[in-house]
Amino acid sequence: MILTITLVVTAVAALYVYLTWNYGYWKKRNVPGPDPLPFLGSFPSLILRHRTIMEEMDKIYSDYKNKFNFVGIFSNRSPSIFVASPALAKDVLIKDFKNFHDNEFGGFTDKDTDPILSRNPFLLNGEEWKEKRSEVTPAFTTSRMKALFPIIEDVGTRMTKYVKQKGKTALDTRELTAKFTTDVVSSCIFDTDAESFTNEKAVIREMGRKLLDNSFSFFLIAMFIGVMPTLAKLLNVGLIPKSVEKFFTNLMSEALKHREQKGIKRVDYLEHLISLRNKKNISELDMAAHGVTFFIDGFETSSIAMAFVLYEVARNPDVQKQLREELLKASNDQGSISYDTLLELPYLEQVINESLRLWPPAAFLSKKCTEPIELDLTSSQKVHIEKGVYAMIPVWSIHRDPECYENPTMFNPDRFSPEQGGVSPYREKGCFIPFGDGPRQCLGMRFARMQMKRGVYEILKNFELSVDPKTIQPLQMDPKQFLTMPLGGIWLTYKAITK
Repeated sequence: MILTITLVVTAVAALYVYLTWNYGYWKKRNVPGPDPLPFLGSFPSLILRHRTIMEEMDKIYSDYKNKFNFVGIFSNRSPSIFVASPALAKDVLIKDFKNFHDNEFGGFTDKDTDPILSRNPFLLNGEEWKEKRSEVTPAFTTSRMKALFPIIEDVGTRMTKYVKQKGKTALDTRELTAKFTTDVVSSCIFDTDAESFTNEKAVIREMGRKLLDNSFSFFLIAMFIGVMPTLAKLLNVGLIPKSVEKFFTNLMSEALKHREQKGIKRVDYLEHLISLRNKKNISELDMAAHGVTFFIDGFETSSIAMAFVLYEVARNPDVQKQLREELLKASNDQGSISYDTLLELPYLEQVINESLRLWPPAAFLSKKCTEPIELDLTSSQKVHIEKGVYAMIPVWSIHRDPECYENPTMFNPDRFSPEQGGVSPYREKGCFIPFGDGPRQCLGMRFARMQMKRGVYEILKNFELSVDPKTIQPLQMDPKQFLTMPLGGIWLTYKAITK
């Protein structure tokens, strides 16, 4: 009995030492920061999920932002810096990009256990990232975006029909926008109708949920892979279930077969992948991985961003009226709008930028130091940042900094008006980064903004929006979600406009 107790105590003590032995890292370097918790590090919410990471970031940001450019924190056991200055955030993303070339989760996945996710440019490092970026970038040329525009129009028409069929019932707008973006990206990538508006259990929509699983089991698997990558590879443990991986691989295979057998020519993302295969001889698995990358980027964050835009429009009647007037005035004789006209509408641009500022889909960015650098802790103290240290950029906190934005919690599209310089003054200061910035800025940003604008146009042209009492107000973010999502959903009522 005594031996058993001794072994248990020894094991616990050894585990505690293992988890905390690195916690003196920043103190030795005279870098201030909050005290970490064993195993939990500086952000317990990422594991306990008892409150949002936004709350924890805001606390650190407000405590240190006027004293230091950054402070020392810990991602579990790993030493990281928490950027407490918008100017430093800009340097990390742009000026010092070569020193912070990779994302924190770069190399996190394994090509054998996660063959699709591991090929996502977001998770790639160094030259491999550059190569994939060169493959993806041509998919978002202006000519290709214009060619995809009618596809998005068609999905918008289906969305209008769906909302009208629901009548006066309040709709979970996060789910509505997810249906819209799922159908858009499925049409553009796989040349198939995902049937999100005609089938409540549409297969592609359900697989999309599993692809971006936010369950606790998913989090535990991610933790296991991060802490014990060798064992995870040995046990063939991956983040994406094999059934989901097989589904998207087969979907790509069927899309290719259908297009080639029918001799279909269409300037869309699938056509780009076929061209890429012919030029660079990439495999069907690589094509499926590119397709899933586009699916993730175009479906999840875009639907979240669009839902918040509609929420803010619904709860600000004056904004809704002004925006609808601009949209209707810009409509053509066919009751639609051209690609070029849509992208030039100033007030629509302002509304979307203000919503992205207030509700950025990703609450933070995390970059990995790939080349040692000296950073200014204060105006009189420099600190050597070693290779492998992460730099956490609190997008949420920077976007709500009262020193960057007057009345930061207020929804005010006029702050981004052309007379105020649009987003340029804020980007120059490093305090408007909803898609990141610099060379690793979101590759699908232009497409995301385009489909979001067309979706907003479709809704406001046909419906008057108001916030339903089922929506928890003020909005509270869900601590169990990795992206910025409201607790309880965004419930809006859609009143059809009679013409």
